[in-house]
Amino acid sequence: MTVARDEMLSIPQVIAEIGVPRATFYRWRQLRKGPKAIKLPNGAVRIRRSDLERWISSLEETA
Repeated sequence: MTVARDEMLSIPQVIAEIGVPRATFYRWRQLRKGPKAIKLPNGAVRIRRSDLERWISSLEETA
């Protein structure tokens, strides 16, 4: 049985997917309103696909 890995997205991948300017995304991060992120030892930031999807779901308005 193969276990699916949770894809790690770079910031350019995330902003392309959600369609916001880089400055907006960084402002959200600064205000702690963006998706949960991981800072790697080399300084790169990655966002798990599952965290991005969970964050987007949390923004949906209830009908």
